[in-house]
Amino acid sequence: MSSIWNEKCILSPSLICLDLCNLELQVRILEENGVSMLHVDIIDGHFSPSMPLGLDTVRQLRQKTNLLFDCHLMATEQDYFVDELLDIGVEQIVFHGETQPHIDGMLNRIHSRGVKAGVALKPSTPLSEVEYVLEKCDTVLLMLINPGYAFVKGEKQVTYGKRKIEDLRQMIDRRGLPAKIEVDGRISPDNIREYGAGAVDIFVTGSTCIDRKNMAESLRALSKLRETVIGG
Repeated sequence: MSSIWNEKCILSPSLICLDLCNLELQVRILEENGVSMLHVDIIDGHFSPSMPLGLDTVRQLRQKTNLLFDCHLMATEQDYFVDELLDIGVEQIVFHGETQPHIDGMLNRIHSRGVKAGVALKPSTPLSEVEYVLEKCDTVLLMLINPGYAFVKGEKQVTYGKRKIEDLRQMIDRRGLPAKIEVDGRISPDNIREYGAGAVDIFVTGSTCIDRKNMAESLRALSKLRETVIGG
């Protein structure tokens, strides 16, 4: 598995925030500007009111790039999507605990294929959802907005996001675990400045950070910010 997972303050651009009519071109721009990981949202239209990306698009894109696919599965029925993503050849699958009756079993199932696995939580879902499986989680993804509403104008990060991040960081560090914290939803440069030095490991960067009409400039600015945050 790539050493990118061991780095600090990983920036993972969101696939659904790119120009979906020019994906291959935009992915090339990501690669040319040092991006190593791509955040891939798979939404079934039931778990949240959005369905921007199909599995066939992900499958075809897998043939075009070596970027690490960090998949965030938002689905009511998860088994089919997990099997498809495993067959496509993604590097990580993070699924929502709220719709998975066997969280421990699903983590084991994904790991058995040599793929990283984790649990995602909606803003109001308590951290107790992952308390007993934290040792098995490569990543815990915290949603800072309600999933599926990223395109709703005026949708802001929940006011308790910072407290939830801090509580999860303490839970992980107190037990000496390697699990990473990933945050998703209206991630801004200010969020990266505030949490990038140690509280959060992976930032899903979308339209708040990246202007898809001027991606190269946006990515250079983010790279410079990351270097400042980690002291590089």
